[in-house]
Amino acid sequence: MRGRDAQEIRKPNGKGPGKTFRGKEERSTRSGDGHSFRKGGRDGFQNHPLPRHDAVKKPAEMEGLAARRIALRVIRQVTEQDAYASLSLDRALDSCGLKTADRRLVSRLVYDTLDHLIYLDYVLSQIMAREDTDIRLRNILRLGACQILLEERIPESAATNTCVQLCTETGIEGLKGVCNGILRNLVRKKDEIVFPDAEKEPDKAAAIRLSLPEWLWVKLREEYGRESAEMIAGTRSGENGWTLRPNLLKLTDGQFEELLQKKVWEREKTDLPHAWKIRGAVDIARDADFLSGMFSIMTPGSMMACLAMDAKRGKQILDCCAAPGGKSCYLAEMMGGTGRVQAWDLHEHRTELIGAQARRLGLENVRPMVRDALKKREDLYRTMDGVLMDAPCSGLGMLAEKPDLKLRVSEESLRELTEIQRKMLDTVCEYVKEGGTLVYSTCSILHEENEDQVEAFLERHPEFETAELPESIPEKYRKYRKKGLQLLEYRDGVEGFYLCRMKRKAGE
Repeated sequence: MRGRDAQEIRKPNGKGPGKTFRGKEERSTRSGDGHSFRKGGRDGFQNHPLPRHDAVKKPAEMEGLAARRIALRVIRQVTEQDAYASLSLDRALDSCGLKTADRRLVSRLVYDTLDHLIYLDYVLSQIMAREDTDIRLRNILRLGACQILLEERIPESAATNTCVQLCTETGIEGLKGVCNGILRNLVRKKDEIVFPDAEKEPDKAAAIRLSLPEWLWVKLREEYGRESAEMIAGTRSGENGWTLRPNLLKLTDGQFEELLQKKVWEREKTDLPHAWKIRGAVDIARDADFLSGMFSIMTPGSMMACLAMDAKRGKQILDCCAAPGGKSCYLAEMMGGTGRVQAWDLHEHRTELIGAQARRLGLENVRPMVRDALKKREDLYRTMDGVLMDAPCSGLGMLAEKPDLKLRVSEESLRELTEIQRKMLDTVCEYVKEGGTLVYSTCSILHEENEDQVEAFLERHPEFETAELPESIPEKYRKYRKKGLQLLEYRDGVEGFYLCRMKRKAGE
């Protein structure tokens, strides 16, 4: 959720709305920093025992119906029930019993449909006679349009016929004729679709082509310029594997390398301290060395947020938005198991995840606590050597991996988030000792959540000042720092992430 290698830009089979990247698999079992372990996305899958299949041969155009049925179920959960695509897909694939090729098809259809949803809806609006379509039919049409417009290897007849069958299975058999007519119309007229004029309506045209809400495209363009905004919007994570780090209390870097050499995984050292990139791991959450606490999975951005704290032995650190615990545990290891990391989360079930991480790694200096970081605790004033605030945010830095995020964020929700960030910063900064460190981070790429938020905080709190990032963060990243460090996936090969290191001034 984060070093990646250079990625391969391609058009979606020459038929889609803009640049895409080879899809990075989504993941299921959660890692220490909120990301996951087990492959199961666009190009990844988890092995399961396959059931015996009926020997009756299905018509060729109905092959793959089971995969499309599952894809539709996930798409409906995301668009109708506000579910998260990665989690819904993982659950669906866990018990589906499909063959490898069909599992890949499910993942590809889910992510391509959600990624291009705004584009697909625009195209369908040119074909359909009315907009107030039953949401069940609309989602079936979206799935069909995705196959017809974006999936070169899928016959148009198979896309149409399976969608018609899904109408029956979804309880809208009476709309089968409507579904059939719209999709066949799309097949005939797909090359006649009229898009907004790029000269007269450049923002609308770009937003549809890139399948972004127009307000979000405008914001990205204004903040980064058109060329960079197009790269941000069009980047899709490649097949780049996992970033692992050893448990610093159990293994040296050399010992960890020896451990990795015994695995069948591809491996390479990254430019971050202790961190290795691996590929070819399936169901890593069940790996014996992982279960015994020999290593953790973290994204590069999350690792850099911890490196920015530069935690030393015996220090008192607060991780105030800590679940599921990856950063807390890394900080605890960086202190050699000494001192203490208070790891807060608002919800008890998420706090339990922090405890589970600490127990797996054998860390006794992590203290999981159910705490609301927005509520002031005067008993903690000036008691912490460091406070890490990995803030609630839009998550738009993860857009390359989680395209459904752009369907969730609105201008209103963004305003609400920035207000929460502001209040939380004002609250937790009081816990930092004189000369202590405050690290603010988000997995966002929007200025108002990042550098604008920090600049406003420093105006309200002149007792704080920005501080240089430690050299443990490679210069290839640090060279982009301004008011904090903004990482961009297309440029830096890591997830979109922001961090700023601040210090409470002496005598303040």
